[in-house]
Amino acid sequence: MKKKLLFVIDSLPCAGAEKSLITLLSQLDYEQYEVDLQLFAYGWTLDELVPKEVNFLPPLSYTNYSNQSLKQMILNCRNLTQFKMIVARLRYSLFIRKGHLTNAQMARLYWQSIGSVIEKNEKVYDVAISYAQGIPTFYVADKTRAAKKYAWVNVSYTLGEEDRLFQEKYYQAYERIVAVSESAEEIFLESFPMFKDRMTIIYDINDYQMIKRMSELEPEFKLDVPHLKLLTIGRLNHQKGYDIALEAARLLKERGILFTWYVLGKGGLYDEIKQTIQKYGLEKEFILLGITANPYPMIKQCDIYVQTSKFEGYGLAIAEARMLNKPVVTTKFDAVFNQMVHEKNGLVTTMDGVGVADGIERLLKEPDLYHAIVDYLNQEKKGNVEEIAYFYQLIEKGTGRS
Repeated sequence: MKKKLLFVIDSLPCAGAEKSLITLLSQLDYEQYEVDLQLFAYGWTLDELVPKEVNFLPPLSYTNYSNQSLKQMILNCRNLTQFKMIVARLRYSLFIRKGHLTNAQMARLYWQSIGSVIEKNEKVYDVAISYAQGIPTFYVADKTRAAKKYAWVNVSYTLGEEDRLFQEKYYQAYERIVAVSESAEEIFLESFPMFKDRMTIIYDINDYQMIKRMSELEPEFKLDVPHLKLLTIGRLNHQKGYDIALEAARLLKERGILFTWYVLGKGGLYDEIKQTIQKYGLEKEFILLGITANPYPMIKQCDIYVQTSKFEGYGLAIAEARMLNKPVVTTKFDAVFNQMVHEKNGLVTTMDGVGVADGIERLLKEPDLYHAIVDYLNQEKKGNVEEIAYFYQLIEKGTGRS
């Protein structure tokens, strides 16, 4: 009899954890597993790449109902359940008007406001997996029935005391907590040392052959300028350090360097980033492309891949750039040395615009170093699909990496 697995993640935009999940799902043996996938938002870039064997669960009643405007929700209210959903949405709206909030705070306030009106999944699973922090973790803990529950930690971040105490009671529901890197595990345990014996590490799975094939397809965006082509992939949010990227771009332009810096991503900082682009006069140099289901042809076209993150659990986009033999310039975030070797497969810089600009300029002006890095990348091991064995070990024996 097939084992029943449930995966839960917020949605499937073209981002690190989401691409990691798609790759994992593409590697599963569906002769052995029956897989359900619950999202909180549908219709994103990567939805179409989910293997056909995976059963998309229908949208949750609240998320479906709340796709309407508040006015429409009120006009269409027909029963007590819908009335409670309206009250929950109003409560959450009031909470988030308090000012700048971290992702952890947003998730807590969402669940404190909305959690009571989210219906339970009554199906009984062998394993239920929260594949992201925050809302998926709360949902699997509170709303699912499973013999075993596992939580993925794929972002490194520290928590305030209120959020730490709030999250602790949810992590108590999990038999295993899976970090995607040693650094992600270490930082998680700074907040939750009581879960040390439940931790294991399973790295994000990278399928080199799939990425190579996808990189050879017709690109949605052509990076066809005759000068230096830079590329960054990541949500337009604080974590990805776009303030650092824009400062680096401003400095490069001041130094007389001809370049175009392309960005694949969308998010809440779009308007702020556009304003800064105009403020710095970078309309021709810093180009926001939006998102695409296949970023690999753009990686293949660029000269340097640039990551300006302030924190990451692993840094999947860096791994993908390395697999396509692109030199990387990256800030020194916590997990960076899980895959970067400074001056071998790229440059690791200080976490500021000056450091990033200096790193880019150095690769431009030192062609011997640039080509030595490309040669090194050509020799690096490509992908890690063998990591699926640790996933199977976790599912079958509950042990993960020993």
